[in-house]
Amino acid sequence: MVIQRWQSVLLFLGVVLMAIFCCTPIATYNLDASPDSVSAVYAKDAPVLFTVALLVAVLLFISIFMYKNLKRQMTVTLLSIMLIVATLVTGFFVIYNAYPGANFVVFGGLVLLVITLIFAIGAYRFMKSDLRKLRSYDRLR
Repeated sequence: MVIQRWQSVLLFLGVVLMAIFCCTPIATYNLDASPDSVSAVYAKDAPVLFTVALLVAVLLFISIFMYKNLKRQMTVTLLSIMLIVATLVTGFFVIYNAYPGANFVVFGGLVLLVITLIFAIGAYRFMKSDLRKLRSYDRLR
């Protein structure tokens, strides 16, 4: 199978990054006052965050195979973009409320979410470009 559309590549990379996000630490916090007792917070520790992250990964994966219906693919990708933003906001609130004094792992889960958001927006822009191109061909007929 050859992937010939850039949006499919970007969506696939988004799926991979969301899967990695579910396995990487989001923040670290001290269990006690000693600096040796540092524990990591993962997405699976917050069921809402984990569920939304898995939903985004599934929607991005499904969107890859909706290439025959471009408008529906754009709708699913736009929904995924909104859910990625919701995941970012939910992650900040969960960490802030459930683990006071926790330090965010910047080069862990949060960067993966931002990169996934950039990939999803890029895929959406390529889809819009394809839609404009298809409409221009329809005008020529």
